[in-house]
Amino acid sequence: MNIKKWSAQCVSYTLIGLLVIALTSCASEQEANQKNEETKPEAIRLEYWTPFSGGDNQFMTEMVTRFNEENPAINVVQVNSRLDDYYTRLKTAIMSGNAPELAILHQTSLPQFVQNGYIENLTEPAKQIGLDWSGFNRNILDSTMYDGIPYAVPLDTHALVMFYNKTFLRKAGLIDEADKPLIGAGAAGFEAFLQKLKSSIPADIAPMAQPSTRIDSVWLWWSLYNQIDGGGSFYNEDASAAVFNNPQALQALSYMNDLYKKELIPPDINDAFKLFYDGKAAVLITGMWGTGAFEKAKNLDFGVIPMPALFDRAAVWGDSHTIAIPTKHGMTDEKKRAALTFVKWCVENGAMWAEAGHVPSMTKVVASEPFNSLNYRSSYAASANYVAYWPRHVRQWSIVEILIQEFEKMNYSEQTPEETLQAAVKRVNIELRK
Repeated sequence: MNIKKWSAQCVSYTLIGLLVIALTSCASEQEANQKNEETKPEAIRLEYWTPFSGGDNQFMTEMVTRFNEENPAINVVQVNSRLDDYYTRLKTAIMSGNAPELAILHQTSLPQFVQNGYIENLTEPAKQIGLDWSGFNRNILDSTMYDGIPYAVPLDTHALVMFYNKTFLRKAGLIDEADKPLIGAGAAGFEAFLQKLKSSIPADIAPMAQPSTRIDSVWLWWSLYNQIDGGGSFYNEDASAAVFNNPQALQALSYMNDLYKKELIPPDINDAFKLFYDGKAAVLITGMWGTGAFEKAKNLDFGVIPMPALFDRAAVWGDSHTIAIPTKHGMTDEKKRAALTFVKWCVENGAMWAEAGHVPSMTKVVASEPFNSLNYRSSYAASANYVAYWPRHVRQWSIVEILIQEFEKMNYSEQTPEETLQAAVKRVNIELRK
């Protein structure tokens, strides 16, 4: 055989052999990868409904993203909706058998969901994943327990706080060396504080901003009503009739009305939040969720303190975001455990949620360095201990709407505080008889 021809054949055979080995190796690797994919457990998918807007939604989305990164065996898919129709959509989904595995519920809305069997008893799944109920703030937790049974895990409390513009208070000589407001004792002291502000700031600046419409004045009234000895009653013992047309309720409402009459709260304010954000108000009493937004205002030098106790004791309106497992036919125990695993992670990482302004529900989170390293939040964290929640009633959402409508009439001088309470009680009692 020709030596050149023989050498060429050898090279050809060698290349063919190497190709066979490579193909065999690739096939083996492909089979191995396929086998791994077949044996790798598929991530448990959990649909999670939320009604957040603005900053709240941003912070919750970040929490979901981080959880999914840290827990590849579980895939939480957040579906966010407007609060306006959120509860209607959620109830419809539950009744039609298309409920998500997880859903945010306000504490105020829990009674109707518990009574109608729309959400799961969490006792067993919480026990299985090691969720310790004793780690929660007692006041917050008690607002979500029904006959000792947990139906939702509280994520936070969000209550009224007092924001103040340091520039205006400094000009009026109403701020101390620690940049805290100098407010005299009691209701008279707070009114004198606002009067001095009014006389010291430009005429186009609101001493205190409070919208004439919507729910803000109802929240403020409920706070003050609960601060008065003997106050805070809303229904009679069996919740068959409203009882808030009483001297304490009238004292709280009359005090509020005087602030409007004396224009310490200017009339016809539509958006008090924006007014303060734009530096056009010295004081704003609103929810602590405003903290995260006000931090982004470039020219706003603000501070925040708990809602002042103007009467006999500290008390303030508040609500809580809770996370519940909607009743869903065929939901496996494995999914319930996965759902509670996500919820447990959320409450244990509550400092992330606190960036929106809320107070986390777990005491260890409130005591933690990540929470206390945030500006402002620790100033009002103690509010969680004396939040006055709305009474438990399946129609509380719609009943509060009645209060809003009647209080708006008072704010526009269409009726007196006495007439406002009489009309509200009458309408609530009609609602209760339906």
